[in-house]
Amino acid sequence: MDQTAIDLGLLLLRLVLGVTLALHGLAKYRGGIGGVGQWFEGEGLRPGIVHAHLAASSELVFGGGVAAGLLTPLSCMGYVGVMVVAGWVGHRKNGFFIIKEGWEYVFVLAAATASLALLGPGSWSLDNALGLTQWFHDRSALGWFTLALLGGVGCAVALLIGFYRPNTDEEPPA
Repeated sequence: MDQTAIDLGLLLLRLVLGVTLALHGLAKYRGGIGGVGQWFEGEGLRPGIVHAHLAASSELVFGGGVAAGLLTPLSCMGYVGVMVVAGWVGHRKNGFFIIKEGWEYVFVLAAATASLALLGPGSWSLDNALGLTQWFHDRSALGWFTLALLGGVGCAVALLIGFYRPNTDEEPPA
């Protein structure tokens, strides 16, 4: 396969993944961040309004970074972290399939983004324009993948340990 095809494929992957996440962040602000905060509070992320702003701004920043191919391994790590938190807090209890609001969708986004960290952003990226692509390539691609995956999961777990307090006053199923 020629380099142009690879770069085009990576650009399309970055744009789909990055713009999707950035639009989620924008929707949180445009739809009313206060309501998102109340929803987060109800889901157990406390204080809800703080986490609503953290989620929305993280989605904008990491989505934009992935789309632009800017600091790609770190942008991918943040993206994975956001998806892990979303999967745990908002989707885990619904099973796997998205048709029942399960964690399938966030899993696919996180896996694709971690894979992007492994492949790199391609030549048509800000990393390349800034001379960072070669620096990233001189290091281990498997290391960047590991950073994106384990770093994202680790940050998500740290956030959940520190701030996730689900409601326990619900009656258990009979």
